[in-house]
Amino acid sequence: MVALLYKNEVYAIIGASMEVYNVLGTGFLESVYQEALEIELSTRGVPFEPQQKLDIRYKEHRLNQHYKPDFVVYEKIIVEIKAVNELSSHDQAQLLNYLKATGLAVGVLVNFGAEKHLEWKRMVWNKSALDNTL
Repeated sequence: MVALLYKNEVYAIIGASMEVYNVLGTGFLESVYQEALEIELSTRGVPFEPQQKLDIRYKEHRLNQHYKPDFVVYEKIIVEIKAVNELSSHDQAQLLNYLKATGLAVGVLVNFGAEKHLEWKRMVWNKSALDNTL
């Protein structure tokens, strides 16, 4: 049986996100949810950095362009927040590209725009597993 990578950390992120969703509901801009999630993560003692500039790599080269995720949590998990009707395959592909480009392994998409419940998706980029399948 394979253990989930950063299981407890992702659980803490989703718990904080659920609290924000339960208090604010839907209908706000993404920036409102970002600020509220900053407060909730701080209140819970979860270490995070909002909009931290991350290097993007292409092969062995570091690009001049940078990526600023909504949050880097626990110094190892990218959190991207959305305020849309539902997460799309484009949103998921975007997060996977961010993981691949930065070398971080775990990302979480959190959507505060879904009407009936908080929508979230945990994603993992594992280059070594993909290399073994080629």
